[in-house]
Amino acid sequence: MDKQLKGEDVMKAVKYLLLGLIAAALFVGCGKQPTQDIEAAKAAVDAAAADAEKYAPEDAKAIKDSLQAAMDEVKTQDGKTFKNYGKAKDMLTKAKSDAEALKTAIPQKKEAAKNNAISAQDAAKTAAQDAKQLLAKAPKGKGSKADIEAMKADLKGVDESLAEVQKLIEGENYGEAINKANAAKEKAGSIAEQVKQAQEKAGKK
Repeated sequence: MDKQLKGEDVMKAVKYLLLGLIAAALFVGCGKQPTQDIEAAKAAVDAAAADAEKYAPEDAKAIKDSLQAAMDEVKTQDGKTFKNYGKAKDMLTKAKSDAEALKTAIPQKKEAAKNNAISAQDAAKTAAQDAKQLLAKAPKGKGSKADIEAMKADLKGVDESLAEVQKLIEGENYGEAINKANAAKEKAGSIAEQVKQAQEKAGKK
C-alpha cells in the first residue's frame, strides 16, 4: 500500500516537473525578442512601400503604420521585467502579410492610378476649353479690357500646368499629376465663373 502511494507520489512529482518545464519553455520563448519576425516584417514593408508610395500612398502609409505599431509593442515588452512578445509577433506577422499582399497588388494599383490621372487630365482640359470659349464671348466694354487680359494670362497658366501634367503622367508620377490636374481644373472653373458674372452684369446694363 505504502509502495503504491509512493509510486503515485513519484508520478505526480514527475508530472508537475514536466508541466513546470513546459511552462518555463513557453515563458522563455515568449520572453525573447522576435528578431527574425522583426527583420522579415521590415523587409516586406520596405519592399512593398518602395512602389506603393508612388502608386498607392495611402496603402503604403497603412503598412508602415502597422509595422510601427508592432515595433511599439516590442518596445513596450522590452521595458518589462516579465516579457511576453506574443502579441508583438502576431502584429509583425500581420504587417508582413499585408505588405506582401500589397506588393502583389501593385501592378493593378499602378494601372488604376494611371487611369485616374488621365481622367483628371481630361477633366482639366475640358474645363480649360470651356473657359476659353466663354472668354472669347466675354463683353468687351469700357473697363473690361484689363480684366480680360488678366483672365487670358490665367488661362495660359492653366495650359502650362496641363503640359506639366502630361510630363508627370509620362514619368508615372500619377499622384502628382492628379493633384496638378485638379488644381488646373479648379482654376479654369474660376475663370469661367468670372466670365459668366461679367456677362450677367453686361446683360443687366
